Amino acid sequence: MEIQYLENSLSPQDFIRLRIAVGRTATPPLLAEAALRTGLYHISACCDGKTVGMGRLVGDGAMYWYIQDMAVLPEYQGRGIGKNIVERLLQHVYQNTLDGSFTTVGLMAAQGKEGFYEKLGFKAIPDDNSGAGMVRYIEKK
Repeated sequence: MEIQYLENSLSPQDFIRLRIAVGRTATPPLLAEAALRTGLYHISACCDGKTVGMGRLVGDGAMYWYIQDMAVLPEYQGRGIGKNIVERLLQHVYQNTLDGSFTTVGLMAAQGKEGFYEKLGFKAIPDDNSGAGMVRYIEKK
């Protein structure tokens, strides 16, 4: 199984399909298109021409970044795809952080997925209504 990681090439249709596949609500196509167009950066994972995972960065692109819409098709989970997507997103943040400064990367983990993000350096911030809010600080020297 060879996975290709593509930058800023996710289609609104694949965005919607992946969200539904991991139990999120369907997004209207125009909203999906706008989200992809106005977001800062996104990565998609493809296997044999099929999009099997995604992750997006939103925020101000300077001080605050948020990982949104992380999704990997259930049948492809546990193969390192999600980890690779997050690492690529974090690399983009690092490359766009000013020398001598730091930035904050936040996310809202789905319940039960907090451990996945903790392994990648995020810290849990408990919340009674959903999975933990999490944050990771990246400092570029």
